[in-house]
Amino acid sequence: MSNRIERANSELQRCIADILSNKLNDPRLNSMLYVSEVNVTPDFKFCKVKVSLDTNSEAEMKTTLQILQKSEGFIKKNLAQMVKMPQVPKLIFEFDKGTAASIRVNELLKTIKIPTEE
Repeated sequence: MSNRIERANSELQRCIADILSNKLNDPRLNSMLYVSEVNVTPDFKFCKVKVSLDTNSEAEMKTTLQILQKSEGFIKKNLAQMVKMPQVPKLIFEFDKGTAASIRVNELLKTIKIPTEE
C-alpha cells in the first residue's frame, strides 16, 4: 500500500471517529462505538469503514449499522469540511468481526478457573 493511501486512511479514520463521537447526536448509538479500521480505494471513490461495538447483541449491531448507513450524507458533509481530498469517498460501514471475536475470547478467559500450584 502506498504512503499516500496509508496517510489518507489514518486521516479519514481520525476524522470519522471525531464525527461519530462529537457531531452525530443520535441517542440510539452506543457510546462505546469506535472506528477500528478505514480502507480507501486508490481512486478515492469508496471507503470501507470498520466499526467496533462493545457488545455481543446482534440486534444492537444491526441497528447501529443501519443508523450509520442512513447518516452517511451527514458524515460525508462533515468529512468534506475536515479533510482536503480530490473527492469525498462513498462510505461503506461494516462491523469489525475481529474485535468482537477478541472480546468473546477475553470473556471466555475470565471464566476459566486455573488451579494454584502448591
